Amino acid sequence: MTENNFWLKKIEISVSEAEKRTGRNAMNMQETYTAYLIETRSVDHTDGQSVLTDSLWRRYSEFELLRNYLLVYYPHVVVPPLPEKRAEFVWHKLSADNMDPDFVERRRIGLENFLLRVASHPILCRDKIFYLFLTQEGNWKETVNETGFQLKADSRLKALNATFRVKNPDKRFTELKHYSDELQSVISHLLRVRARVADRLYGVYKVHGNYGRVFSEWSAIEKEMGDGLQSAGHHMDVYASSIDDILEDEEHYADQLKEYLFYAEALRAVCRKHELMQYDLEMAAQDLASKKQQCEELATGTVRTFSLKGMTTKLFGQETPEQREARIKVLEEQINEGEQQLKSKNLEGREFVKNAWADIERFKEQKNHDLKEALISYAVMQISMCKKGIQVWTNAKECFSKM
Repeated sequence: MTENNFWLKKIEISVSEAEKRTGRNAMNMQETYTAYLIETRSVDHTDGQSVLTDSLWRRYSEFELLRNYLLVYYPHVVVPPLPEKRAEFVWHKLSADNMDPDFVERRRIGLENFLLRVASHPILCRDKIFYLFLTQEGNWKETVNETGFQLKADSRLKALNATFRVKNPDKRFTELKHYSDELQSVISHLLRVRARVADRLYGVYKVHGNYGRVFSEWSAIEKEMGDGLQSAGHHMDVYASSIDDILEDEEHYADQLKEYLFYAEALRAVCRKHELMQYDLEMAAQDLASKKQQCEELATGTVRTFSLKGMTTKLFGQETPEQREARIKVLEEQINEGEQQLKSKNLEGREFVKNAWADIERFKEQKNHDLKEALISYAVMQISMCKKGIQVWTNAKECFSKM
């Protein structure tokens, strides 16, 4: 069994339904939300049969809780993103309501894709909380909260502080931040252009609808040309009516691009974690150097830098040899602890970098494959649309020729 398909070779995962519900939130206020049915089937490899083992309902907020947990416990992993909670980058004729049936359907597909991404990840797939998310309906939230992952989450203030105060940032992670920013910028621009093109395409199809109406009305007053005009109008009407389905299909391609738009933030999360680790490492090294200097000054009786302790000594007299020895002993113990801590942080940092880059390479390979496939499919769809448009006007030409 390969690492990458650990869960997918044992169970089949699907988000099969979405259901609108009404309930009460934590503030005891009535709210409307969407619940999603997760179905898992165990795969029996002996006879190739699949047996239904479990099904349960989850809210979008529970998917968010699962992902937040994964972000904290696997900081070196590029954690798969969730589909958008509210529609963005949509062409203006499409509903942006998060309760719109078409949007809910696309989000259902996105949530299923998220679970499949996690299940196919060589590390995330083995997590116990993920397994319980798929199989334990009651008390799952309590189980997650008992892990204490919220306490391990780094504060935004600390992350911001690390960003500006790291003295020796790793060049590779700096470049990765620039890469993620550029990836987000390019895909955002691509999605905006697609929305504008979709809006113009909608207009083109509606013009064909107007042609159909005019030809049909014209056919009513023309005896000799009536049949030809009626047939041409019919071709125009059929072509115009297909635009809604076409643009809905386009939204599915847009959702594939949006996934990698949100992946950019997942990359930055890995960079921020490395910055925090580097910041802690530098602070530990600085503290150790300070203690070594204090110990040296006490041992030699010389003060190299201004300090409150040095001023106090000058004002109130020197310490006794016993007091100095006691302080030196305490500092030596702290230095030993600091050296061990620094060594541990160095090892932790090297392990983080090793694991993070292995996962980043895995992500880039996945990204190149997925985006190539999505863009080729999108191009094929556009070519097919153009061929249909050419065929419509070819048919209309034949209708006019027979008049």
